[in-house]
Amino acid sequence: MPTTSTPDPKISPLHKGLGPLEHPATPEEIAALGWNLLHEDLSLPVAVLYQGKLDHNLRWMRQFVDAYSMKLAPHGKTTMAPRLFEMQLEAGAWGITLATAQQTHVAYHHGVRRVLMANQLVGRQNMAGIASLLDDPAFDYFCLVDSADQIDQLASYFRTSGKHLQVLLELGPDGGRTGVRNAAQLDSVLTALDRSRHTLSLAGVEVFEGVLDDEAQIRNLLHRAVSVTRDLLQQGRFDRQPAILTGAGSAWYDVVAEVFSDAALGDKVEIILRPGCYLTHDVGSYRRAQERILAHNPIAQRMHSGLVPALQVWAYVQSIPENEKAIVTLGKRDAAFDSGLPIPALHFRPGAAAPVPTPARWTLTRMMDQHAFLQISPGDDIRIGDMIAFDISHPCLTFDKWRWLPILDADYRVIDIVQTYF
Repeated sequence: MPTTSTPDPKISPLHKGLGPLEHPATPEEIAALGWNLLHEDLSLPVAVLYQGKLDHNLRWMRQFVDAYSMKLAPHGKTTMAPRLFEMQLEAGAWGITLATAQQTHVAYHHGVRRVLMANQLVGRQNMAGIASLLDDPAFDYFCLVDSADQIDQLASYFRTSGKHLQVLLELGPDGGRTGVRNAAQLDSVLTALDRSRHTLSLAGVEVFEGVLDDEAQIRNLLHRAVSVTRDLLQQGRFDRQPAILTGAGSAWYDVVAEVFSDAALGDKVEIILRPGCYLTHDVGSYRRAQERILAHNPIAQRMHSGLVPALQVWAYVQSIPENEKAIVTLGKRDAAFDSGLPIPALHFRPGAAAPVPTPARWTLTRMMDQHAFLQISPGDDIRIGDMIAFDISHPCLTFDKWRWLPILDADYRVIDIVQTYF
């Protein structure tokens, strides 16, 4: 007859990437553990963050945004890590951008009191969740609208619940994602807002240029957003003073800043940029975007530096079955692979003095769920049990594979742990 056993409450589980950890702890408690990545105190594979690089990126983006006299609402969906939200707010962020009602609840319950939800709010339970948060008069919340039907649904629910909702008009390009496409749709949305004015407040205009990859088309979309904002200002349509004009993903925020600042809308408009991946950066598409920014943007050029990758995934060499192939304990369950495979960056043999750069010829050729194929050369100094650090592309899809991410200092000591809420 099968039997079941009761887990021993004195035994801590082996958390992915951490080893034994019973509950979230303060930075002081974490530091007191004395964990060090190079001493093999962590369970590999492990995704880690570097405090010094995070601090650099926080300062860099704050300086960039300040130079344009704009505000920053970083997109929290990238990390869904309240500890990182806290760092961004402490570094001067105006608020946090999020994409769903669930994400908004996570942020609120971890102390975030201003959320720009860069998405439509649709569905009864999602509306109910936001309405419950609006019981707090200190909570400042915005969502997007792009159709009369959606506006009528929002107005019906929030009128019944006795709540007032701030909305942003979303503009979108033909062939893009959401957003108002043309003048007829815009008139329809404005008419719906007029009949819902006692329940919904038009607070500004929103656009997401990241659905396009051609700079000329992006600039056209941004100029359209400026033109609509100016028209609505002249018509007295905005219920918020100053009105909000917001855009910018992580690839084209420089172009958004240039176009919006050149519009010279003055103190009647508060311009909010929303990049999210700047905090950890990457070695893929966002590095290429940063190279373009440093080559063309005068503000970035005067800063004499750029964003730096602050996120890596470390893994062990577990097998060397062929003289040109090593298998490492890193897979699709551990790192993003949609924008390029992870890139080997550091090689460390336990007991050595410090990690060293990996040979340029080492590359990943394939990833499976829990394994990656590392191409090496015959005679390379690589052994089973060696540790390899990988730079990654697309931080969003790496963060959501980890519940816990240690933060390391310059000596690879664990000084804090970030918890994610996907």
